[in-house]
Amino acid sequence: MNNSELVITIRGLRKSFGDLHVLRGVDLDVNRSENVVVLGRSGTGKSVLIKILVGLLKPDAGHIRVLGQDVEQLRGRELDQFRQKVGFSFQNSALYDSMSIRENLEFPLVRNIRNLTRAEIDRAVEEALDDVGLSQTINQMPSELSGGQRKRIGIARTLILKPEVMLYDEPTAGLDPITSIEINNLINEVRERYKATSIIITHDLTCAKTTGDRVAMLLDGKFERVGTFDEVFADPDERVQQFYNYNFVT
Repeated sequence: MNNSELVITIRGLRKSFGDLHVLRGVDLDVNRSENVVVLGRSGTGKSVLIKILVGLLKPDAGHIRVLGQDVEQLRGRELDQFRQKVGFSFQNSALYDSMSIRENLEFPLVRNIRNLTRAEIDRAVEEALDDVGLSQTINQMPSELSGGQRKRIGIARTLILKPEVMLYDEPTAGLDPITSIEINNLINEVRERYKATSIIITHDLTCAKTTGDRVAMLLDGKFERVGTFDEVFADPDERVQQFYNYNFVT
């Protein structure tokens, strides 16, 4: 990991919805090929943060720089091109139920990269499915898959464009413990195989401990604690300890 190369820089980020002040001055740096876990209770603004990172929401104040580009200034075609480099793995996998797994993976490819041959499309789909260990599902429908399999296919559909940055929104939500471990391992494999820089949004401490090089804890709209998992949870702050005690870490 090249610690001298910043891929994501966030400074003074603020976002409110009416009288609800969600982000109150967020600062964060993420280095190339680093996994940073953003921890926080439900409703603390974790998902709002990554939606701002990909330009789905506009901040009220602050500055975000990703892959050398000022995200809040991107519009139209520039924003579309930027999003090809930033993979967003949605909490619910966001698969199209009326499409087969093959068609789900082909969709972002043919939409974003023109003039691909049939052979190139087939190769890309097969490679992405192989990377998540689900080659055998290529002709199945999403409804035929388990929750964990759908989560993996959602990640494969993101990986098919070979993004430089991966954003995971609650990747283990709703999964049983064994499947959660498989998803955590997959997140680490994606980093190794693609050299991707990742932000992982979660309230699952096992996920945080397994995948995160660093953990950033969102408390009262700011990252009050940033460091390794052990460094963050060595803090005697009652808010930190309550969060730890609420979770079960193996």
